[in-house]
Amino acid sequence: MKKILKYSLCGLLIVASTFTTKAGNPDRAGEAGAYELLINGWARSSGLFSMNSANVRGIEATSINTAGLSFVKKTEVNVAYTNWFTGSGVHIINAGIAQNIKKKNVIALTVASFNFGNIQRTTTLNPEGGLGTFKPSLLNIGVSYARSFSRSIHAGITVRMVNERTSDVSALGMAIDAGVEYVAGKRDNLHFGVSLRNVGTNMRYSGDGLSIRGVAPQGTYSQSQNLKSEKFGLPSQLNIGVAYDIYMGKTKESAVSKTGDEDEDEITKEIAKPNNRLTICGNFTSNSVGKDHLGLGAEYAFKEMFMLRVAYRYEKGMFKATTLDNTGNTSIFNGLSAGLTFETPLKKDKPARIGFDYSFRMTRIYSGVHSASVRFVI
Repeated sequence: MKKILKYSLCGLLIVASTFTTKAGNPDRAGEAGAYELLINGWARSSGLFSMNSANVRGIEATSINTAGLSFVKKTEVNVAYTNWFTGSGVHIINAGIAQNIKKKNVIALTVASFNFGNIQRTTTLNPEGGLGTFKPSLLNIGVSYARSFSRSIHAGITVRMVNERTSDVSALGMAIDAGVEYVAGKRDNLHFGVSLRNVGTNMRYSGDGLSIRGVAPQGTYSQSQNLKSEKFGLPSQLNIGVAYDIYMGKTKESAVSKTGDEDEDEITKEIAKPNNRLTICGNFTSNSVGKDHLGLGAEYAFKEMFMLRVAYRYEKGMFKATTLDNTGNTSIFNGLSAGLTFETPLKKDKPARIGFDYSFRMTRIYSGVHSASVRFVI
C-alpha cells in the first residue's frame, strides 16, 4: 500500500508540473466551458477565497482538495446557499453528505445546483420578447473517496458528472479531481496540499434547439437541418498550498488525553491543543484557460467554536482598468473575502455538533457574493 501511495504521489506531482508549464495562459480564456466547476459555493472555505487547499477539511474539501475529506471522523452533512453577484438573480445550492468507514476511509456525495430564474425568450424577429420564458439548469453531482494512509498523509479523488441544460439543448460531461495533503509538526500544525481539478471529457451541446427548418434550394418543400456544435473542454486547474497553525494560550485537553486510551487509532487520536488558534495559509492556483491566482488568508479560532477569517487573492492586471483589447483587469472580484463561523455541541460531552458559516466576497460591480451554510457533524 505504501508503494502504491508513493507512486500515486509521484504521478500527481509529475502531472502537476506538466500542467503548470501549459497553464496560466490568458490568451486561452474562453476556450473552455462549464466554468461553474470553478465556483466555490461552500460558506466556510469561500471566506478564505479557497486559499486553504493545504488544510481544508470536511465536505467542502470536494471543491478544493478532496484529500481533506479524509478528516471526517464519522458523519457530516452540509447545506449551503450562495447569492451569486447580488442583484444578478443567480442562486446556488450546495449539499453534501460524508461518511467515515473503518476510521481511515471516507466516502461522500455532493450536489451543486444553479438557479438563474426565468429568462425571456427572444428571437431576431422578436428582440423584445413576448414569446414566453425558459429556465437554464446547471447541475453537478460528485462522488468522492478519501483515505488517511497515516497521520501525515491523506489523499482523495472525486468523480463529478456535469450537466448543462435548457428546454431543448443540453450537454453532459465528466470531471475528475485528485489531491493530497501532508501534515507535519508536533501539533499537526504544518500543512501542505496539492490538488488537480476538472480533468475530464470534452462536452458538446445537442438537442432540438440546434435544429432548423428551411426551404429547400430547389422545390417548394421544407426540410430540417441539424446543426452540430463545437466541442469544448473543462476549466482545469492546479492548486498548491501551504498553511501553518499558531496556537496560543493554555492547552485544551482532549477526551483521548483524559482517558489515556491506548487502543485509540493513531490516525484519529486527538492531540491536546490550546484554545486559541491562528492559521496562516497561502495558495497558488494555475488555470489552464485563464490567468493564475496567488493569495493569502488568515483564520482565528477560539476553542474551535468561534472563527473569523479573511483572505486576499491576486491575479495579474487586476488593478488595471479594463480596455477594449482586454489587456487590463479581467476579474469581477477585487480580491477581498471574509467570513465567520459559530459552532456548538449538540449535547454535552458528545462529539455531535452544529455549525453556521457565512462568507462575503467583494466584487467590482453588483453587491458582492454572499454564502451561508449549516453543517451537522454527528
